Amino acid sequence: MRVLVVEDHPRLAETVATVLRREGMAVDLAFDGREALARVALADYDVVVLDRDLPGVHGDEVCRAMVADGRPSRVLMLTAAGAVEDRIEGLGIGADDYLPKPFHLAELVARVRALSRRSRPALRPTLIYGDLELDSARRRVTRGGRPVALSPKEFAVLELLLGAEGAVVSSEQMLERAWDDAVDPFTNTVRMTVSRLRAKLGEPPVIETVVPVGYRIGGSA
Repeated sequence: MRVLVVEDHPRLAETVATVLRREGMAVDLAFDGREALARVALADYDVVVLDRDLPGVHGDEVCRAMVADGRPSRVLMLTAAGAVEDRIEGLGIGADDYLPKPFHLAELVARVRALSRRSRPALRPTLIYGDLELDSARRRVTRGGRPVALSPKEFAVLELLLGAEGAVVSSEQMLERAWDDAVDPFTNTVRMTVSRLRAKLGEPPVIETVVPVGYRIGGSA
């Protein structure tokens, strides 16, 4: 899942980003409306967490522009104005959900996850291949009934591969879906993550390298 957090208070933006990253999401940040519009023009985000009261280009205008451009991203609008009329207005301009400040971070995470399920075809809550099982809700992986401890990025890569149901997932697709824009696309980040994931999943191998395209679940390494 890839998320854009648009918030002009850097401390709050970093706090929200840190919490979402701990949940295995790839998170980019923008601190004003112009930067937000530039980012959504370059990347496909599942969810945009959008502060309504932004400097420069107002959050309402960012939301309207995304709707007008047909962006598939779901918008969770944040605002200090919590009156019912404000919520109705925010939803009326195209926001998919509305969360007044102050808010509980656990609720924000839950709302982001709920919106992401609506932005793309939903994966089954439990993904299974042979004796390998991934529970997305509990963020738990087992193989042969034994738990497998994965980092957030390893979990995200495995979820992408299992969700593809045997189709090849390229390194570029993995970078787009599992990492934010801070990663250098010319590094071997994906290869190293897949290598660690293979080692943790054990034998027999379930991740196949399809040279030079990418990776898929099935076959032998």
